[in-house]
Amino acid sequence: MITRRTLLALMGSTMLPRISAATEVVDPDPLKTEVAEGTLPPLADRLPKVPRVVPLDGVDGTVTGRHGGTIKMLIASQRDIRYMPINSYSRLVGFDRHFNFGPDLLERYEVEGERVFTFYLRPGHRWSDGSPFTTEDFRYVWEDMFHNKELHKGGIPNVLRVQGKEPLFEVLDEFTVRYSWEDPNPDFLAELASPVATRLMLPAAYLKQFHPKYQTAERIAELIKQQRVDGWVSLHQKMSRTARPENPDLPTLDPWRGITAPPAGQFVFERNAYFHRVDGNGLQLPYIDRVVLNVSSGDLVAAKAAAGESDLQLTNIDFADYTFLKSAEKRGAIKVSLWKRIQGSRAALIPNLNCSDLIWRQTMRDVRVRRALSLAINRDEVNKAVFFGLGSPSANSILPESPLFRPEYRDAWATFDPDQANALLDEAGLVRDGEYGIRYLPDGRPCKLIIETTAETTFDTDVLELVTDHLWRIGFRIFTHVSHRELFRQRITSGETILALSPGLDNGVPTADMSPRELAPTNDDQIQWPLWGLHHLSGGGDGRPPDIPEAQALLDLFHEWREADAHDERVEIWHRMLSIFTQQVFTIGIVNAVPQPIVRSNRLRNLPNEGLYGFDPTSYLGVYMPDTFWLEGGV
Repeated sequence: MITRRTLLALMGSTMLPRISAATEVVDPDPLKTEVAEGTLPPLADRLPKVPRVVPLDGVDGTVTGRHGGTIKMLIASQRDIRYMPINSYSRLVGFDRHFNFGPDLLERYEVEGERVFTFYLRPGHRWSDGSPFTTEDFRYVWEDMFHNKELHKGGIPNVLRVQGKEPLFEVLDEFTVRYSWEDPNPDFLAELASPVATRLMLPAAYLKQFHPKYQTAERIAELIKQQRVDGWVSLHQKMSRTARPENPDLPTLDPWRGITAPPAGQFVFERNAYFHRVDGNGLQLPYIDRVVLNVSSGDLVAAKAAAGESDLQLTNIDFADYTFLKSAEKRGAIKVSLWKRIQGSRAALIPNLNCSDLIWRQTMRDVRVRRALSLAINRDEVNKAVFFGLGSPSANSILPESPLFRPEYRDAWATFDPDQANALLDEAGLVRDGEYGIRYLPDGRPCKLIIETTAETTFDTDVLELVTDHLWRIGFRIFTHVSHRELFRQRITSGETILALSPGLDNGVPTADMSPRELAPTNDDQIQWPLWGLHHLSGGGDGRPPDIPEAQALLDLFHEWREADAHDERVEIWHRMLSIFTQQVFTIGIVNAVPQPIVRSNRLRNLPNEGLYGFDPTSYLGVYMPDTFWLEGGV
């Protein structure tokens, strides 16, 4: 059966631009010397037989670039080198700017009934050390890692299980692998396209030296001592870590490879000479020779970016820095753009429906109370006072850029109506001490609430200051407690927190082919129902099952989505879930589509002036393909 996804995948492989036979592939200048000296093969021998051709020349505002130069960026700690593989965004299957799937590392793929996924590699594709990228790299991960009880005590990753069952994995030939499930797995491709995707393949030729199946015990012991770890499992994990590229020797498929081991104050990433993408003129990507990440205090990043010490900065700056950064444009070194954040709400009030206080738990589980709290917030005032009116007052829901957007989700219980809010609270039995006094819980305690926050930005405290006044109008006395993120999480999970301020939905621009897991109790990091999420995450072994019908309905619909093999069916399920989620006001959104400043060198080209900023699904810069960025004037 030819499905929609199969058609798109085949179109991706047959209709994308290809280099004509008359087009000569061109080596980046820094590599020509190595080729001439014989220390590096010619480009034709380093590229796959069918490289991925990236169309430029005006497509989406991009133009063909030139090789050369270094991009400097600032990071707040050594851990932030984790942004490199996210921004580099080399995936088996990836999103384009419109969130359509397409092959990237793969030459093509086929999907049958959302159950059978066949992946075709690019013959001749190589890792950054020149070793072949083949199905052996998939087999190694599947057999020698996922099914090794020491490396993976819990078995294969949960994202690869459907109805508790793992797929059938097959190596069809040197360049073809297949994953097959008995039931549909509609979010498999979205998982592979995610910012921190499950790694189905790793460089087997390199990693086998750290695995006792392929290495002598004596040599393993030497390596354990050399790397200062406590066993072969820790050794393998350290040397194979890709989410934070700390091992310079680990081969990669990304456009740049790290050459710096921590600890360091500067991390250098050099071009991958075997990268699989080229532009339409045959120039191998990336255009930029190297990316340098300089470690700096997070508090100084905005000032240093304004001084021109960063060629491209998007982390550790926020909208509060915009005016200062914009004024620095006059000096001519930088340009500042505003992108749109994709969170469902920049900051949301989130009631903990699993809090340990029985009376407050029952109160917050009354939908009339949640709706009243939402109606009491003057979102226009927050937007104007904190975000200069540039955001969009909204419930915690999806943005107009999503094909699933409907105005009723944005507007659900999100108007400013304190009279209706007070009426709902009266119905809920929260008696008020006079027209302007405090309200009381059913056990006689006054409605005094501590809102937990990490206050990681000035926006959090600014928003809370306004919300405190708004909620007093309906009889709630609000206090704020600021805590470190780890303690913040602990207090929520233990049930000590009743109400918290935190960002809303991570992905405010979903398509029907992306998982709706954020709308249902599926994970213990969901503040509104951590124990229900833990119950699902643990397979029923921990936490508690949902005991609100609407929350259970969301979980049931999520499972229906997982089993849906038709696109239209997934669309319909998404809308049912969005309707329940917003009408029940499980989270109280305030403002979304808030601007995010992006600072760039005035020489940097092909970075859009307007874009969507977020972790998932954009992978920050990932879908905008930083390998196509280039510096006018070169070095």
